[in-house]
Amino acid sequence: MTTIKLHNTRTRKKEVFEPLNKDDVRMYVCGPTVYDRAHLGNARPVVVFDVLYRLLRHVAKEKGWGKVTYVRNFTDVDDKINARADETGRDISDITAETTQWFLDDMGSLGALEPDQMPRATQYIPQMVAMIEKLIADGHAYAVEGHVLFRVRSYQDYGKLSGRSVDDMVAGARVEVAPYKEDPMDFVLWKPSDETQPGWDSPWGRGRPGWHIECSAMAYELLGESFDIHGGGNDLMFPHHENEIAQSCCAHPEGTFANFWLHNEMLQVEGKKMSKSLGNFFTVKDLLDQGIPGEVIRFVFLSTHYRKPMDWTAEKAREAKKTIKNWRSQTREVEPSEVPEDVLALLADDLNTPGVITALHRMANEGEFSKLKAVGVLLGLLRNEMGDWAAGLHTMEDLVNDHVEAYDLASELAERLDAARAEKNYEEADRIRKVLQEAGFEVKTSANGTSVEPNSDFDPAKLEALK
Repeated sequence: MTTIKLHNTRTRKKEVFEPLNKDDVRMYVCGPTVYDRAHLGNARPVVVFDVLYRLLRHVAKEKGWGKVTYVRNFTDVDDKINARADETGRDISDITAETTQWFLDDMGSLGALEPDQMPRATQYIPQMVAMIEKLIADGHAYAVEGHVLFRVRSYQDYGKLSGRSVDDMVAGARVEVAPYKEDPMDFVLWKPSDETQPGWDSPWGRGRPGWHIECSAMAYELLGESFDIHGGGNDLMFPHHENEIAQSCCAHPEGTFANFWLHNEMLQVEGKKMSKSLGNFFTVKDLLDQGIPGEVIRFVFLSTHYRKPMDWTAEKAREAKKTIKNWRSQTREVEPSEVPEDVLALLADDLNTPGVITALHRMANEGEFSKLKAVGVLLGLLRNEMGDWAAGLHTMEDLVNDHVEAYDLASELAERLDAARAEKNYEEADRIRKVLQEAGFEVKTSANGTSVEPNSDFDPAKLEALK
């Protein structure tokens, strides 16, 4: 039987995962604020927790657990959305509906399954109001000037998730300074809305919820006062997740909120933080439009462990595309086997996806194509619905047989490359080598001369154009 071990941010160690209720394994992941296209960094937690969702379902079936319930929310009331509406003159509901569908489409292109529940914050305003009322009644929150604020020092475990003390947080913390706060660390649960802003009636006047209360209310309504796993990027650890824990545990002290906390590390591009000012900021849609398949993006993500910073590079994408093309050639007419226990154990060891990918390379090299297909599918790769970009893919032998003239021309060019080298015309030799490589050939020069072999990027049209 598979044993799942996960690194729990709350305890700072890897622990054996056992569900609180084996009839319903429950996971909540913080979702997007829907005002624009998802950038590449937004996609990393989606892929990470999609893999965990797939693993949980696989192991649940193996162990006879019940269902797995995966909840990921949409924040569709937020000041960023209001600002976008002001900029564009569009209705807020139109913006959130459009960008929500964009998100689902883009994440679907990466092979991410849709969660079992995808609540929108605006659907749970009454539940948020009820939770805030209870926090006030129990002395954990206070109303002032149309705002309601959470009394941070009323929760003695505040800061344990991120490993900080409240006093240490005050200096330089990401907190809003306001004269009506009892303490600088107190955070907003409810704030007033003017006539141009979305708002709902409440005991404190017309207003809208703060960001943090949304997830607490939705998680409680859909998963209860205690559930198994809460996930998100590590940029959410403080203040968002700290605030979620505080308000949830104070509103429902009979529960423990989330048992396991998982956080993925951030993403870089070509070794640098993604930034519009550096010109290395792009969305998932940007990459798809550049012809980089979603399956390739997913593979690059999974090549780095989720708890390590991930560096997206064009070279990684090129290599991933070659790898996936080869694997699809090898498995196109293969039925998947059972997932090997040793490889499943790798994935169950805190989502060791790099280790699993190493195993996939070994399976491909050793001709274990049924296993290759089975493990790939578990990771969300090599699935039929992900393969549109590789439609009509042939084996290398098929390609060579279908394009004999192009292959003959490549051999002729290899001879010309050797002749140029013999004449010490290295500029011409380099030019020919480049032509061959761009046409998808591996070019190897030895004492016996130059040989060419087509790789997964073999494009006969680029050679045939030279005839």
